[in-house]
Amino acid sequence: MRIATFQHQGRRQVGLVAADGSSVTPLAFTAEEAARGALAVVDLASVGRALPPAAGPALPLAEVRLEAPIPRPRRNVWCVGRNYHAHAKELRETVFKNSNADPQAWPIVFTKVPECVIAPGAPVRLPGAAVSTQIDYEAELAVVIGRGGRNIGRAEAMSHVWGYTIVNDVTARDVQMRHQQWDLGKSFDTFCPMGPWIVTADELDGTDTRVRCWVNGELRQDARTPDLIFDLPTLIETCSRGITLLPGDVIATGTPAGVGMGLNPPVWLRHGDTVRIEIDGIGVLENPVIDA
Repeated sequence: MRIATFQHQGRRQVGLVAADGSSVTPLAFTAEEAARGALAVVDLASVGRALPPAAGPALPLAEVRLEAPIPRPRRNVWCVGRNYHAHAKELRETVFKNSNADPQAWPIVFTKVPECVIAPGAPVRLPGAAVSTQIDYEAELAVVIGRGGRNIGRAEAMSHVWGYTIVNDVTARDVQMRHQQWDLGKSFDTFCPMGPWIVTADELDGTDTRVRCWVNGELRQDARTPDLIFDLPTLIETCSRGITLLPGDVIATGTPAGVGMGLNPPVWLRHGDTVRIEIDGIGVLENPVIDA
């Protein structure tokens, strides 16, 4: 199933998206439950409870405004850097120029603050030249944890996955390199578009799907998740080492080659650009870029 969070007649609601993507059926959540978006569904699933009944007829998707499926994650979004073979190669002379680390030894894990999550269609705001002049896009498959746990082994890792969504890990490259850590340059306001909804794990094999990204209609990124350096079970195992993963935690799994920094010369996002990401089996996440 596909779970969406949306606004209709001034109210946030959570609902089931039709298989053809043409409509969404609202579920009978209270206003307090719906405020958490799809987290309300994940929490029910984590304790073995069924979905509430429909709260009314299906609504045409064109008549609602989609929000990020988890509008405010309960804690930071987990993210993985340098996790496609070709992407690691394209950043070898920039972000990782002075690094002697073996890219296949351990995953690089960082986080983005929950407040930077925005909806499909919401604008990514450029922070201004005094803050950063090198804003980049990163198309990523994101895993949504359904069953929590600590020290989760690879063999059981996929049983902890509830579903998948799309994340654009927008990045200020100059800030990322200046500070030699990534949280600041990854966590600017609006730097985590998410959506359009969550597709449950029984309907999508996230270990074998296609990730593409266009900027202003030009295809920039195109790869499949079997090309990951560290596969999904390894990422879940790594993030849960000594840390309890919670239902609703989001793990963005890394971006393919073709980011703006990897082009020759580099091409940064500008006011008026549009970034469109499509992942097979999920759908499309598209956001405009504007000056702050």
